[in-house]
Amino acid sequence: MTGQVELEIDGIPFVLKESHSFDWLRPMGTVFRVFDQQDSGNLSFGIMQKDGKRLFVKYAGAHTIHANHTGSPPEAIRNLKSSVSVYEDLAHDTLIRLTDHFATDEGYACVFDWVEGENLHNHWKFPPPAKYEDPRSPYYQFRQLPVKTRIGAMEQILDFHIEVERRGYVAVDLYDGSLIYDFDKYVMKICDIDLYRKGSFINTMGRMWGSSRFMSPEEFERGALIDVVTNVFNMGAMAFALLGGEKDHSYDRWDAGEALYQVVIRAVSADRSQRYTSIAEMGEAWKQAVMQDR
Repeated sequence: MTGQVELEIDGIPFVLKESHSFDWLRPMGTVFRVFDQQDSGNLSFGIMQKDGKRLFVKYAGAHTIHANHTGSPPEAIRNLKSSVSVYEDLAHDTLIRLTDHFATDEGYACVFDWVEGENLHNHWKFPPPAKYEDPRSPYYQFRQLPVKTRIGAMEQILDFHIEVERRGYVAVDLYDGSLIYDFDKYVMKICDIDLYRKGSFINTMGRMWGSSRFMSPEEFERGALIDVVTNVFNMGAMAFALLGGEKDHSYDRWDAGEALYQVVIRAVSADRSQRYTSIAEMGEAWKQAVMQDR
């Protein structure tokens, strides 16, 4: 296919825009999975070490097929390098654990512990409408879980972001593609916080990074403030994705109780002044609502 090069490592095929050396991977172990469909410009690998331990390696520097305008190799390398301090600062049980990072001849690599589970927005296998309708889709399977179990998963996301807020960071590009859910242990993990930023900032882009399903009005508005109140909206949008009708915020599509619905619908108000002033405040309201709905 024009403009594409098919490569293979340890019998696992993947596609790039042009050839690239991955000799630096050889000493790390055997590749058992390649993720080449991201639009960030990153390429990721599942690695099996000789002792049986598995790693997740995220790499920037290759010309990936689906990279967007911000995913060119030089920018992808800058973003991945800058993410190291974010993962270190925000280390948490809900976040995948960064164990190493290093430069290669042509790029940069970050090494994480492998976590079991399924990505809830596996768009390369289950693009809409299959995501919502195919029984094999991780998102579809998640939505079949009991409401109480899904509330618990959302609380893991909420608790992590209360800590993100406490440590002075603002979440950027959070969506269901950032989530890995372990259906055996009922554990939620967050796998992508590369673009989270220290402190509030002004939107200089217009439409920012992310999925419009989860983005606040200010994330589309050049010159708007992006801060913890923005993240309150993101938390509400995430709750609607896991417990409601995603972009349809009607009560008819809501699976949990009335009190919790009132918390979440306030969080996604288009008017910033009507939202909670912090994720911590929203978290307290959430806890009270869960008690009310029992």
